[in-house]
Formats: sequence, structure tokens, C-alpha cells
Amino acid sequence: MMLRAGYWRYAGQPGILRPGPHVLATLLMAILAAASSCAAPSCMAETTGPGAIPILAYHRFDPVRRGPTTVTIAAFERQLDWLAAHRYRIVPLRQAIDILQGMATADGPVAAITADDGHVSVYTQLYPIILRRHVPVTLFLYPSAISRASYALTWAQLAEMLRSGLVSVQSHTYWHPNFRVERARLAPDAYRAFVADQLARSKSVLARRLAVPVDMLAWPFGIADPELRAAARRAGYRAAFGYGGGAARPGVDPMDIPRIPMSDISMSGAIAERPPAARPTTMPERAAP
Repeated sequence: MMLRAGYWRYAGQPGILRPGPHVLATLLMAILAAASSCAAPSCMAETTGPGAIPILAYHRFDPVRRGPTTVTIAAFERQLDWLAAHRYRIVPLRQAIDILQGMATADGPVAAITADDGHVSVYTQLYPIILRRHVPVTLFLYPSAISRASYALTWAQLAEMLRSGLVSVQSHTYWHPNFRVERARLAPDAYRAFVADQLARSKSVLARRLAVPVDMLAWPFGIADPELRAAARRAGYRAAFGYGGGAARPGVDPMDIPRIPMSDISMSGAIAERPPAARPTTMPERAAP
């Protein structure tokens, strides 16, 4: 059954999506417009400074295969080693937000790690590493795919990771829509209702299935405008995160906090004083169910 003509199709079951014939070009355009920072891990070094917190955004993890949003295990381990060598303490995302908002203090530089979408490699590849290194990670999930799509995590895997105390789960909307496409397609009232449903339904499903508080959101493709930010506040989100823009600094809009897109590139050991040059980032990979 067609979900959105020419964009997304149901993959046999409601809520599991695969690209239609025009989705790749459309979503690539959205990412190019939304992201405004270097995608290389070395950009973290370039964008840190007093009070700045690099919030790293990952997607997939693989033993050997790299991609625009896939990091190999060896590269990820090197990135963690770089953080340790430069005396960064990796803190839970909620603590990073407390620091940015002046509700907590940091004793030295801190960073936070996030992973979007809920690919199964988070469980098979990332989870053993964070257990061994005792590293906290926040997962931003769109729950329509959980336990339903072949590429996605299961509810049982999520429950196991949550029990470790190192993993937290937050919202990535209900099925990861492109809000620019939906705004153009829908009448204003229908669009507002669509946004409200995507924000509220993800929050509700995650909280009900996992018994966790859900008050943080990662914007799909980093798309966030004043109307969307206001909708997130109404839906009860405390913080919402983009995809690009360098390190987060005190005073940032809590509904559009930047994150640094991570890929399979070694971190630079030198911290440049200049801001990063704007570079487009590639569209997040999505496995077809």
C-alpha cells in the first residue's frame, strides 16, 4: 500500500517504510539544506571551546564496512581513545543539557554520544563496546520500525540495553518524516495535526513500551523551524537536537541544539581556533526492510 505517493511505501506492514522512487533525491536535498557543519570527527576539535559540548551523532556501526553514516568498530574505538587522550569525559545527554542550561557544572571538557534511528548494529556492535568502556549513549528512535523492520532493534534488545544503566532512549518522531515535504503536501491545519501526531505518538509509544521518561527529540534530517520548535514545546519536550552545526554552547535554543555528524574518519589531535567550514553531509543510510 502506498503511504505517500512517490516518497515512502509501506513495506508490507503499516508503520514499516521503504523509499519510493523519488525519496532519495528529496531527502538528500533536505539534509544538504539542514546540515551546516563538517561531518568529519575532526570538526569536533575545531568547534570546541570554553563551555562548548560536542554532542556526537552516529547511526550505524559495522566491523569492517564504512559509509556516509556507518562507522567501523576500529574507527569508533579510535574516536573514543581520542576523547580519552584529550581528557573529555563522556556524560549522559541529559547531564550535558543540564550543563548547557546552567543547572550543573562540568569539571573539565565533556562530550555526549547519541545514535539515531535504531539500527540493530547498535545492539550487536555498539552495545558491547559501551559495556566494556562504561560509556553512556542516548538512542533516538522512531518506534514504528522497532521489532517490525529487519534492520531495526527489537523491544527486547532495547529493554536489555536500558537495564545496563548506560543506554537511554528518546524520540526521533514516529516514522522519521521529512517535514518540508509534508508541509508542501498538506493543508496548513492538516500539517499541524501531522506534526503534533508525529511528536506525541513517538513519545507515548516509547514511554509505554519501555517505561522511560521521553522528553528529548532528534529532528529527522535536522529540519527544525520556529513552528516545529513551538510544536515540540507543546508536546512536552525539554530539548530537541539538530544534525550539524558544530558543538553546542550555553545559550543555545533548547529546541534546536546542534550535534556533530560522525563518520569513519579519524579525529584530529589538534584543536583549531577557527570555526569549521560549512560542508554538506550525506543523507543518513536507511536499510530497506
